[in-house]
Amino acid sequence: MYVWEYEVLPGKEPEFVAAYGPRGSWAELFRRNAGYIRTELHRDRGNPRRFVTLDYWESAEHWDRFRRECSTEFEELDSRFEELTVSEREIGRFGRIEDE
Repeated sequence: MYVWEYEVLPGKEPEFVAAYGPRGSWAELFRRNAGYIRTELHRDRGNPRRFVTLDYWESAEHWDRFRRECSTEFEELDSRFEELTVSEREIGRFGRIEDE
């Protein structure tokens, strides 16, 4: 699971949710690749402009292959949606304890 945190610009929240949610542009790109499971989008209850995404992949190898094979599309989306956020940071790459 890959976890990202975003602070969204005021007024851009609906566009952000549409792009980063489970039916958004990012999930559409992910879905075209083997090993993708799902995306979850969560909003901070204390700060409605702060979000985290949880992207689930079957393995780190699937994610790595996706990044290699779709780097151009990834960068295009990242650039396209950059105008929606104040900040973006990868929190981390997590695995279930049962999978270790």
